[in-house]
Amino acid sequence: QVQLVESGGGLVQAGGSLRLSCAVSGSIPNLDGIGWYRLIPGRSRELVARWSILGDPIFVDDVRGRFAIFKDHTKNSVDLQMNNLKPADTGVYFCNRDSVRLYGWGRGTQVTVSS
Repeated sequence: QVQLVESGGGLVQAGGSLRLSCAVSGSIPNLDGIGWYRLIPGRSRELVARWSILGDPIFVDDVRGRFAIFKDHTKNSVDLQMNNLKPADTGVYFCNRDSVRLYGWGRGTQVTVSS
């Protein structure tokens, strides 16, 4: 019932910016329950950005201060703004529920940051 479609990735030079979008189809309790993950080569999947139970945005240490997460209620989407990108950010980015009760994974969107 729930479908997640990621978009907005691409090739960018170090220091550049990208804005990823997660389009949510189907009924979910709240957009606040959707976070952004990434799969970086050589590393396990990590939850990059989410909202806490209190509604505060939470980021992993290496992206804090550079990334931001937004809700777009009109488009029923969750966006990830990525600034000052680094080559270490290169990977496939996914959105999904920020809990063990995951929805089906989308295809993700590739982010490649060149030196």
